Amino acid sequence: MADKLIIVESPAKANTIKKFLGGSTKVVASMGHIRDLPKSKMGIDIEHDFEPEYINIRGKGDLIKSLKSDAKKAKKVYLATDPDREGEAIAWHLAKILEENKEKITRVTFNEITKTAVQKSIKEPRNIDINTVDAQQARRVLDRIVGYKISPLLWKKVKTGLSAGRVQSVAVKLIVDRENEIESFIPQEYWNIYANLKDDKSKKEFEAKFFGKDGKKQEINSKEQVDEILKNINKAKYIASEIKKGEKKRNPAPPFTTSTMQQEASRKLGFTLKKTMAVAQSLYEGVKISDKGTIGLITYMRTDSTRISEEARLTAKTHIVSTYGEEFYENRYYKTNKDAQDAHEGIRPTYADIEPDDIKNDLSKEQYKLYKLIYNRFMASQMKPAIYDTMTVTIKANDYDFKANGQNLKFKGFMVLYVEGTDDKEEQEEGMLPELQENQEVKLLKINPKQSFTEPPARYTEASLVKALEEKGIGRPSTYSPTITTILERRYIEKEQKQLIPTELGKIVNKLLTENFADIINVEFTAKIENEFDEIAEGKEEWKKMIREFYGPFEKVLEKVEKELEHVQLVDEESDVQCEKCGRMMVYKFGKYGKFLACPGYPDCKNTKAIIETIDVPCPKCGSAVQVRKTKRKRNYYICENNPKSCDYISWNKPKLGEEWNPQEAEDVKKETETAKKSTKSERKSTNKSKRKTTKKN
Repeated sequence: MADKLIIVESPAKANTIKKFLGGSTKVVASMGHIRDLPKSKMGIDIEHDFEPEYINIRGKGDLIKSLKSDAKKAKKVYLATDPDREGEAIAWHLAKILEENKEKITRVTFNEITKTAVQKSIKEPRNIDINTVDAQQARRVLDRIVGYKISPLLWKKVKTGLSAGRVQSVAVKLIVDRENEIESFIPQEYWNIYANLKDDKSKKEFEAKFFGKDGKKQEINSKEQVDEILKNINKAKYIASEIKKGEKKRNPAPPFTTSTMQQEASRKLGFTLKKTMAVAQSLYEGVKISDKGTIGLITYMRTDSTRISEEARLTAKTHIVSTYGEEFYENRYYKTNKDAQDAHEGIRPTYADIEPDDIKNDLSKEQYKLYKLIYNRFMASQMKPAIYDTMTVTIKANDYDFKANGQNLKFKGFMVLYVEGTDDKEEQEEGMLPELQENQEVKLLKINPKQSFTEPPARYTEASLVKALEEKGIGRPSTYSPTITTILERRYIEKEQKQLIPTELGKIVNKLLTENFADIINVEFTAKIENEFDEIAEGKEEWKKMIREFYGPFEKVLEKVEKELEHVQLVDEESDVQCEKCGRMMVYKFGKYGKFLACPGYPDCKNTKAIIETIDVPCPKCGSAVQVRKTKRKRNYYICENNPKSCDYISWNKPKLGEEWNPQEAEDVKKETETAKKSTKSERKSTNKSKRKTTKKN
């Protein structure tokens, strides 16, 4: 009989914890959730005050029996699921299943899986926090009601199998709105004038940019304005009229939150949100390290706080001073966002002395990259700022002003270790300007006017969408990744070279939802709901009261929309392609893999066609049309319309006029497309096999 039974979610976490505890302790995994709402129905009893109808998850019967047996034999049962709302809810469901042992059940959490943290938590158990559980229940129930009530409208009006999620729909709306901004954007002309100048003393050349006239900034919006300025400075002397020298500090970024970790891993490592969270989970739960056994390498990865413990500060100080010197260390505190829950520390390494390169051979490639990112970011957050010497020079040409800026890195500070990425164009490092004197003349080498046009806002990437969701108060650390993964899987959006683009299906679904459920599918409402979940978690609001207040108005809107849409039929857009079987004009439809052409005469005529996109450059090999296709991973490739019959042109790169094709390019594309065909065939075979088995059983 085990004195203690500890139940965690995953076997990896169980293995890490086992080594910190005595032989009389048994550690087992629940393998995630044990109970949930049913998949076959809504599972919310609206007539009886929105009571959820939880059921044991199918396939977990043997595990539940085993957990009950282990709990019966133990003197004390510790529910050690993750330290967030979802983990608290899993602990509550486990307690419900182990109800007969309730007098010996208690709750523990670990922000980091280290010997000290685990042993301390076991000594300080607590009760399950029912307010936190209720906040999770409120989210689950509200999302289930919205999804189950709105989705059938999409089935009737758009396509069967579609679904509407409360947060996911708002994320799609942001992406569609951004696409509409881009499509309606009208570029505005503007000009810059650059003067290439030379200091005769030092022989150094530098560039100055047109600023304005008589000390006032002036925008240049036309060629006529440029010509006027050039005429007025023709043969002018270029005089250094004002020189300002100074010093600029650049401070390090704070330790990672879930959101900033996802953004940086996307920018710097090219990781999807899903991959980042999976790798972070493995680092938190434990990795087998040579000579150390299985240890958790980072603190809990779902957090919106930048706070770090005093113990962690001390370990950071020791490491920085011994590695870089006293002059690089600075004890820093970071303000946590006012809306942050601040239940956990920021994401940091659990052991400051375990440097990424020391354990590179024990980690997978992805684990090493993410661990290094987290480690360096945390260490840099406790370091001195970088210091630059700066210089700004105003150059006079008659009445007009040009400005030149220069900077030189004097002290690297935290930048010896880490520099935060950005979604914007990378800032260019400016070199120092020559040592000019006031009223000194410099030589004009060349005057260079440059026409430009304003650009539309950039499409969202996974990183910038997470940033936008966080700034607008939509979702929480645990929801960003599943939200974006879900709308990609539903094909409401697609990813092209990191950019998120709404599909036609996404636009149609967004239009139907925003036109009919404008009060629910909007940023303000979704942010307000998140705040209400927070209030429930803090014990300030009762969860069923919140659902009641939501459901009354929602039910009225639902009834109104159902009546209004009863006689509305979405008409399929007609194409200019004629059905060769019956002569009707084919229409655009949406399937699992996107847009396709179908005959409107269905079921009499079942003709369908793929939509083939071509480009305006002919095949470099035979001169025929080049088609754009996508691999299974949604990557574009270019192929001759005659491939494979009479031409073997295929490439990842869009062909250019007059460019010769290198047949070697084709091998990699062929490899990926052939692998996709084989996997699709094997998927089809296994599906057919399981169908035959089911038929046989029946």
